[in-house]
Amino acid sequence: MDAHWHGLAQGLDDFLRRNPAETATVSLFRALLTEGGQAFRRERRDGHFTGSAWLVSADGARVLLTHHRKLGRWLQLGGHADGDSDLSAVALREAEEESGLTGLRVEPAIFDLDRHLIPARGGEPEHWHYDARFVVWAARCEDFVVSAESHALAWREIGEVADDAAVDASVRRMARRWLARGNARESG
Repeated sequence: MDAHWHGLAQGLDDFLRRNPAETATVSLFRALLTEGGQAFRRERRDGHFTGSAWLVSADGARVLLTHHRKLGRWLQLGGHADGDSDLSAVALREAEEESGLTGLRVEPAIFDLDRHLIPARGGEPEHWHYDARFVVWAARCEDFVVSAESHALAWREIGEVADDAAVDASVRRMARRWLARGNARESG
C-alpha cells in the first residue's frame, strides 16, 4: 500500500468520525481501496476513484459550479484520478484545469464522499465513480475560463444552492454541509 493509499484510508476514517451516518458509503470506498492501484484508473470498468473540488470563493460565500458538457447538469469541478492516488491533488488539479483559476489551495481533509453511476456513453460502459470531494479555496481573483469540459461556469451563492431543488442532490448536500460547518470566511 503506497503512502497515498494509506492516507486515503486514514482520510476515510477521519471522515467517518466527523460523519458517523456515512458508514455505508465509507465501507464502499474502503472496499474499492483494497483493490490497490487499479482502483485509481478509469480502465477499471466497474468503477474507480475520482476527485472533486468544492471550489469556494475567498470569502466562503459562493461556490463555482460547472454545467458539465457530458452530463448536462450543474456540478462541482472534478475528474478522473488517472492513476494518481492522492485524491486531494486530483481535486486541485481538476479545479485548476476546469476553471483556469490560479492560486487555489486545497484542504487535505475529505469534505464529502459520493458514489454515483455514470451512464454509458459512446464506447464507455455504465460505471461507478467513487468521488472524494475536497474543499478548494479560490484566491481573490475569481475570473474563470470555461474549459472544453463545460458548457458554462458560474459562481453561485451557497445558501441558494442548498435550497435549489433543481440542483443535483449531492451538490445540495455539500452546500448544506458547508453551511453547517459555519464557514463565512477562511481561517488562517
